[in-house]
Amino acid sequence: MSADPPGAKTTQGDATATAALTGHALIQSYLKTLDHSPGVYRMLNAQAEVLYVGKARALRARVSNYARPSGHSARIQRMIHETAAMMFLTTRTETEALLLEQNLIKQLKPRYNVLLRDDKSFPNILVSRTHAFPQIKKHRGAKTEKGDYFGPFASAGAVNRTLNQLQRVFLLRNCTDAVFSSRTRPCLLYQIKRCCAPCVGKISAEDYAVLVNDAQRFLQGKSTGVQQDLAREMGAASDAMEFERAAALRDRIKALTAVQQPQGINPQGVAEADVVAVHMEGGQACVQVFFIRSNQSWGNRDFYPKTGSGAEAPEVLEAFLGQFYDDKPPPRLILLSHPIEDADLMVQLLSDRAGRKVELAVPLRGQKAELVENAARNARESLARRMSESAAQSRLLEGLAEAFALDAPPRRIEVYDNSHIQGAHAVGGMIVAGPEGFAKSQYRKFNIRGEELTPGDDFGMMKEVLTRRFARLLKEDPDRETAAWPDLLLIDGGAGQVSAVAEIMNEMGVEDIPMVGVAKGVDRDHGKEEFHRPGQRPFALRMNDPVLYFVQRLRDEAHRWAIGAHRAKRAKAVSATPLDDIPGVGAGRKRALLAHFGSAKAVSRAGLPDLQAVPGISAALARSIHDFFNTKA
Repeated sequence: MSADPPGAKTTQGDATATAALTGHALIQSYLKTLDHSPGVYRMLNAQAEVLYVGKARALRARVSNYARPSGHSARIQRMIHETAAMMFLTTRTETEALLLEQNLIKQLKPRYNVLLRDDKSFPNILVSRTHAFPQIKKHRGAKTEKGDYFGPFASAGAVNRTLNQLQRVFLLRNCTDAVFSSRTRPCLLYQIKRCCAPCVGKISAEDYAVLVNDAQRFLQGKSTGVQQDLAREMGAASDAMEFERAAALRDRIKALTAVQQPQGINPQGVAEADVVAVHMEGGQACVQVFFIRSNQSWGNRDFYPKTGSGAEAPEVLEAFLGQFYDDKPPPRLILLSHPIEDADLMVQLLSDRAGRKVELAVPLRGQKAELVENAARNARESLARRMSESAAQSRLLEGLAEAFALDAPPRRIEVYDNSHIQGAHAVGGMIVAGPEGFAKSQYRKFNIRGEELTPGDDFGMMKEVLTRRFARLLKEDPDRETAAWPDLLLIDGGAGQVSAVAEIMNEMGVEDIPMVGVAKGVDRDHGKEEFHRPGQRPFALRMNDPVLYFVQRLRDEAHRWAIGAHRAKRAKAVSATPLDDIPGVGAGRKRALLAHFGSAKAVSRAGLPDLQAVPGISAALARSIHDFFNTKA
């Protein structure tokens, strides 16, 4: 748990006095111990699980609302009924209370709070400033590298499309510094007019700097000025009878025109903003976020927060803002579809995080209102699609339960597969699916470690994976109180794999989880799969059965996941060098050494002065590297 903020004070009610009380009566009993200080309160059930975390400008006033026996929504009424204890923590300011509330929600994930389940970072475009010929590339994560950052973009796809456009128009390099320094002739990108080949001197540093500046102007929304400059250059080249250069400039202008046409919403009156709209239906919520930077729309992303058993739209939106911008810098303006309760506190919190003024607004007319309406429409349509897919998924799970004689539709399906090449770089993969489709955050990879395994022993690999998986489950949740336990295991394989899995499951005392082996049938064709269950005859589903297609998708996803893990492991092994074994040499210093010397062999032969000349290599580390290669055993 995070440390409490300065001035915070924790208070817990008299357990003896309140042990026999629950619900409204219990909450009423706490009022006499509270004052009007700002702070955070926690509501716990009889098992000491945190049901809800809330903030308060004045703890006594907020908690007294829960002590009333009526006037609550069904969600709040259920929460009060389950409450068996409360905890309180006072803070010096209301903003500290809001910050502490967000931290506790993130750590404890209470059932009745709104929880944002997607915490992925957003990519940016980086124009590096560590080289005479700057590289333009996609960047995700902390902004530690020197350069100019543009973003965030809604997805990697949006960044890739923009980078592709920038290559066509501005011919900037995207190769690494190591590749750049090792080139002796232009690469294919130069041949197809996607790079100006600075690596082999096809352009001067000064002319390349002009291209970089034009690309940055484009990313800042000044594409019209860039196009006008290119048109003037083309005219001057034509007048000077430099027709080849004029033709090249003409092609760049055409590419820039093509880039500008599909831009979508480019609001001239909004330079920088996030547009955040929520739509609620059927107890579910979709929050749509549009990113606007430099008067350009840089994509949108939809989120489906857990609504805390029926929270209203303003509460969902307020919780979303606090969690979404926990690790992301907020823009100067955030346009909202609904007003939130404590807008002033949220503004203060976001401004503190950004280090500058942040404004929240709920526009009612004009271009900003149109942007919010567009985001709200997208949220409404996205939620409708998700609910439709969820209904279809429920029907498939019901069909799966019927086909495999399960007691009920499974809520968690785990699918296992192995991948290797003649036993080398063996990896086991596990994917998870349920009522909401693939749960990609629950996917797992298992590096096969068994030294006694015969290379290529698929049965032995599957045994190791299942042993490690369920040994951990038995250790962490022996009473099966969480949703981490599967309702169905799907194994890629036939009777042999199923027997191997059944054997290990019986040894571990986990005998009540249904398992099915999915084996390719005659000619190993899709649609002819056979299904194997322990102690039963194999069977097949009819060719056009939707459940068969569903199982095929599950099996193929597990195969894709395992293959990807295997390829990543193999690629890492291929790129491994002796530098990986030197203490203090991480990925960044390894790249610096290889870029400087060209190969690990050259590093091993380098003298101390040469090693110390590498950026980021201290005298002490240079000595360690030198000793590593030159000390005799």
